[in-house]
Amino acid sequence: MPSEPTGSDRPWVVWRQDDNGNRYEVRRCATREEAEALAAEFEARGHKQLYWVAGV
Repeated sequence: MPSEPTGSDRPWVVWRQDDNGNRYEVRRCATREEAEALAAEFEARGHKQLYWVAGV
């Protein structure tokens, strides 16, 4: 069974920007699809923060 990818093996990052313009790395993901789904999940919660996905 393959091991779970570590942070450096996860090439997609979900980012968050708060109301003050501060940017934070939320989580690294193994696939773009996983990262997009996570960003969509956070956006669906109705917070005012901006979420996006970027490659490492």
